[in-house]
Amino acid sequence: MNALWSILHLILAGQRKAILRAAALAFLVLAAGAALLGLSGWFVGAAATAGLAGAGTAFDAFRPAAVLRTLALGRAAARYGERLLAHDATLRALGTLRPRLLARYLAAPYQRMVRIRDDEAANRLIADIEALDGVAGRLVLPVVAGLAALVAALLALWFLVGPGLALWTVLGWGLGAAVIFGLAVRGAAPVARRTEAAVEAVQSRLVDLIRARRELAVYGRLFDQWEAVETAESRRLALRGWLDRVDRRTGAALSALGALVGGGVLAIGIAAAQAGRLAPAMVVLAFLAALALGEAVLPLRRAAAELGRMAEAARRVRHDLAQPEATLGRAVATGRRGIAIHDLSLSRPGGGAPLVSGLSLTVEAGETVVLTGPSGSGKSTLMLAIAGLHPVGEGSILIGGLAVGDWNEDDLRASVTLVPQASVLMAGTVAEALRAGAPEADDATLWEALEAVRLDRAVGRRGGTGLRLVHRGSGLAPGEARRLALARAILRRPAVLLLDEPTAGLDEPTARAVLKGIRAFLPETAILIASHGHVEGAAADRVVALR
Repeated sequence: MNALWSILHLILAGQRKAILRAAALAFLVLAAGAALLGLSGWFVGAAATAGLAGAGTAFDAFRPAAVLRTLALGRAAARYGERLLAHDATLRALGTLRPRLLARYLAAPYQRMVRIRDDEAANRLIADIEALDGVAGRLVLPVVAGLAALVAALLALWFLVGPGLALWTVLGWGLGAAVIFGLAVRGAAPVARRTEAAVEAVQSRLVDLIRARRELAVYGRLFDQWEAVETAESRRLALRGWLDRVDRRTGAALSALGALVGGGVLAIGIAAAQAGRLAPAMVVLAFLAALALGEAVLPLRRAAAELGRMAEAARRVRHDLAQPEATLGRAVATGRRGIAIHDLSLSRPGGGAPLVSGLSLTVEAGETVVLTGPSGSGKSTLMLAIAGLHPVGEGSILIGGLAVGDWNEDDLRASVTLVPQASVLMAGTVAEALRAGAPEADDATLWEALEAVRLDRAVGRRGGTGLRLVHRGSGLAPGEARRLALARAILRRPAVLLLDEPTAGLDEPTARAVLKGIRAFLPETAILIASHGHVEGAAADRVVALR
């Protein structure tokens, strides 16, 4: 629960006023409801007593009726305002939490960003934020307003009907609801966590089924995957049914508590009325006010079923918020171009034996250098390190004469462009995909970049740069999608271009033409290529082998 307290503190620190305003109106709704029902009971009881005493004609019915109408109208208005302010407080709480969390993800180290981009991680992130949506509206506001209403009821009943009835009513509701809530949370919290995991499993397996449907059909596993989805959904429904049973039992327990509190109020009040210490009308007032206070604890029923889900989401979100940000310096680049690496050592994230050790390398402006070596020799890791996305163990990497760690983030991104092995294309048109790298590029420049990577004819035949792509660039062949990612990169006209297996999936003539087109488009750029193929080596000024 410590994680949930941390998230609550974060939300309250940012939106304390909004939440307090909503809680104040929620308190007014509860107080007006208890006062309306209690005064109605007193009114009926007092009128009956006056009638039995033969003083019905002298009984003043107008002022109590006016107060009742005022309370009814005021409660309706307060309820409307409470709904508006509760939604406002919830949205403001999200405005505090979501931007901070997303900003931390955007500033995360590259390896962590890659994991976040995974579908399972994305589904989990969405589910966690959805679970924490209710922290303000379904947990903080009801609890604060309910406690305030119980305290106000204690004071009012103490003054109107005496300490015995006041203590029985308020302590009965308060302590009884706390015990019921604690037992409900104890039973529901672990089931809620498993239910959330089951929801994620259903989503993940369903996404896998849709995305890999062709491969699954080819290997005869389509129905197996569908059965896996159904199995996960059956488990989710079973766990959801368990939570529903906990919810119904909690509701039944709160109803029984209301009967117990109300029965106790009647017993104590009748005894006091028979002893002449309390008017019958005040007994009715206390009884109906006690029943009305059940509204103050009723939201605990829903909160008990969701608290486990909220707590688990809060634990993961707090962990995400506590992760370190990627840091780069604020020095200004010298204006020199090219790469200079001196006695460099690199290791995998988490440590272990160095992937690269004692490497020294230079790539001058206008030069193309190819890195070769077996898989696992550190070519991709070196690319990430040059781009400032992987920590340097020993030695140094200089871009334009300045250490990568000393660059200003915006300047580094403007000067260095990396095209990794698995590039992502978002849904949209070809023009939108290209302008993701160069927002100010005009149509003529877009076509120049497409021509450089030998994609202009293929795009032209399909309607031009208005050709619409779907998720992950579907609509293009793999080799075409790869060349579109290369065109997007060269549009930035970087001082340093890092290409990881740029011609994978291309036939040899096309690969040679693409490399030639890139160099023609970027004559002054220092280009470093990681590759297993001989086509890149033939187009390079130098080839460096990593061992």
